Amino acid sequence: MPRGRGGKRHKGRSRHFTSPEELEAVRKKTEREKNWREQKGEYSSSDSEDEGATGEKKSSSTDSEESDSENEQLKVKGVEHLIEVENPNRAAKKKLPKTDQNVTEDKPQLTRREREELERQKAKANYMKLHAAGKTQEAQSDLARLALIRKQREEAAKKKEEERKAKEATKAAKSDALNKALGKKS
Repeated sequence: MPRGRGGKRHKGRSRHFTSPEELEAVRKKTEREKNWREQKGEYSSSDSEDEGATGEKKSSSTDSEESDSENEQLKVKGVEHLIEVENPNRAAKKKLPKTDQNVTEDKPQLTRREREELERQKAKANYMKLHAAGKTQEAQSDLARLALIRKQREEAAKKKEEERKAKEATKAAKSDALNKALGKKS
């Protein structure tokens, strides 16, 4: 059953295979390119390996000179060396000057929440230090309240002492009066 306007299904399309003639043409083309490079003097490591397999070798002095030059400079095919390809989506690492790197390595990078938590802890420690020294308003009001309570407790203690002395005096007066009434001598 045909679908849509085209009449053929996507999965039912015919497959295309490369014929042996096309493969042979591609092989001949690469051979021609290789021969052209040999004439121009451009060799790659894959070309020299192919030459060794076919039996075409140069003199040993030429090979050593050629391998030395290949070690010094790698020859590239085509225009590879002219085009610099860089992925625009890749974020490149920015190199910082040595002094900046040392500073950032010594000091760990903190998140905003961690920084705020450290600031809160420092502020609390500073407040507690001032509070212990009595320099905060809350500490001063606490000290004033404490002084007032101490004064009230002193007054209450004096009052209790006076009441106790008064009770002892009345007790002593009663016992003296009782002893006098009984006629006892003390």
